[in-house]
Amino acid sequence: VQLQASGGGLVLAGGSLRLSCRAFGSGFVIYDMGWYRQAPGKQRELVAAISSGGVANYADSVKGRFTISRDNAKNTVYLQMNSLTPEDTAAYYCNGDVFDLRLGRHDYWGRGTLVTVSS
Repeated sequence: VQLQASGGGLVLAGGSLRLSCRAFGSGFVIYDMGWYRQAPGKQRELVAAISSGGVANYADSVKGRFTISRDNAKNTVYLQMNSLTPEDTAAYYCNGDVFDLRLGRHDYWGRGTLVTVSS
């Protein structure tokens, strides 16, 4: 199973970006999916997560500005980010709690996609 993220870029403060992350492979089931971020010099932190049933939770710092959603048929999770601030600048990583028929249940990570918010 591979997770492929896209949608990062450079945006002005107050702007919006939409991140996408799709899982590729066969013979797997995805449970929770989430987005994490890591800013330079800081630890990776959870931004938002969503269960297979669509229950979402968010870091306090992004509540009301970010929305996580998923399309189970496409094995894809999205992160709509609005009202971005320079403090949101980070590499964003998608994560999936995946059961692979051959390998069992593991966490999978996509490569980071860089989000840069300019003031």
